[in-house]
Amino acid sequence: MPTVLSGRALAVTATATALLATALGAHTATAETAATAATADKVLVIGIDGTVLDRVKAANAPNLQGLMAQGLTAKSTLYANPMAATSSGPGWSTIATGVWPDKHGVKDNTFTGKNYTAYPDFLTRIENAKPALNTYAAADWEPLTSTDAGGPVFSAKVDKRLGLKGDRDGYGTEDPKIAAAASAELQGQNPDAAFVYFGQVDGAGHSYGAASQQYLDAIGRVDVMVGQLLAAVQNRPTYAQENWKILVTTDHGHTDAGGHGGSTIQERGTFVIAKGAGIPAGSVRSDVKLVDVAATAMAQVGVDPGTAIDGIPLNAPDDNDPFDTLRPNLQARVDDAGIPAGVKGFTHTPPAGWSIDNSKMGSGGVTEWAGWAFATDEFWSQAQRDQWRELNVRSRDVFAVADSDEWDDKSHTGSYDSTLITPKWAVTGGTTRNLTFQTHYHHEAGQTAQVLVSYNGAAPTVVKSYTADAVAKAESLTLQVPAGATDVQVRFRYAGTNNWYWTVDNVKLG
Repeated sequence: MPTVLSGRALAVTATATALLATALGAHTATAETAATAATADKVLVIGIDGTVLDRVKAANAPNLQGLMAQGLTAKSTLYANPMAATSSGPGWSTIATGVWPDKHGVKDNTFTGKNYTAYPDFLTRIENAKPALNTYAAADWEPLTSTDAGGPVFSAKVDKRLGLKGDRDGYGTEDPKIAAAASAELQGQNPDAAFVYFGQVDGAGHSYGAASQQYLDAIGRVDVMVGQLLAAVQNRPTYAQENWKILVTTDHGHTDAGGHGGSTIQERGTFVIAKGAGIPAGSVRSDVKLVDVAATAMAQVGVDPGTAIDGIPLNAPDDNDPFDTLRPNLQARVDDAGIPAGVKGFTHTPPAGWSIDNSKMGSGGVTEWAGWAFATDEFWSQAQRDQWRELNVRSRDVFAVADSDEWDDKSHTGSYDSTLITPKWAVTGGTTRNLTFQTHYHHEAGQTAQVLVSYNGAAPTVVKSYTADAVAKAESLTLQVPAGATDVQVRFRYAGTNNWYWTVDNVKLG
């Protein structure tokens, strides 16, 4: 059975470290397990609490920076309230379960409403799918691996769990104990999937702020421990015959002055660093989300995440979302003063084959939002905070947005009425096709949001009208293709003035 140890009872000495594997019920490394390891795919996820990517780049952190140079760096943003606070409970729950807070239920550090039974952590999913695989979790924040304070995030099904009572003074005296124990496990035993957590960077952020030298120093100290873990993996007797994927991530960001939990872009900032087969060295992506960590870890050890979680494995085939091709053409703000001047994040020019009908659109208004636009979360969510724009978590990279609320912030004539039009897609008459897309719709009386379809150029007909909020939703509409039809075209029409907004992303006809 898994064993959870308390930091209050763990004396870290050379002897204690050597005995730790026995205390945790370690598997004895045998010739048989070594032979299995020689052909096994393996994954290590390293969690560093409250870490800002830009400060990692500025710190003395050769191991983390080396992983970035040898693999992938992907920066992204979180939700905010009312979906969840930018705090550790929701953040690590999202990373571990591979689903967003509207599914796993954790909104803050009380863990009230947690739904780990329906959405377990990725190590538990691996155990359920492949019980023969060895799983391991070590952390010095109690809720991750013990029952204290609302946990555990990683369930008792995990083969071995080490839980210490971490300190939050910015110096992280428990982190070295985690590093020593996890390194011994990684090098001397046979874990197939492991999660290791360090907490002191978050402590430094709270005590000194993310802009401080102390915060950089904490990153530097954790970087040394990351190096220990990497060395432990590389010093495995069977390492040359193994296929390891290393993932590094964080649960939330920090303000320069210190603190998190709110909706600023600094607090919402997260990242994934990844190294392994199939990941190009020095690559940078903008379509990776925190939920992808669990999906990637599961896929690495041969467990298909399927549709059970929101995440997508990093090595999954590119879905070729046409909106994402617009990123090189994105512009900086024109009228919207809420968005920092240096952020490039919008365009009105659609991708090839797409079009926008603004023939009913009023004139004037805020330039960025005059009709359907294509934008990033970093750009759009900063137009106005705390109006649910931060909840658009299921859109990735560049998405389409119609925002009558922001458009109305500058004088105009007429009202907002804009239609986004897809290319014509080939269909066969008498068949059924499935229209899928990600959407985030905030409703109030006086606005209209409709999905319309037309076959062979005929007049469009409404197949979906939104009359209530559809928050961060994966939409699927069944289309009955009429006899004789050879093509279909889809329209997204949004109308209103000083109402709310509608986003659409990853539109597919399956």
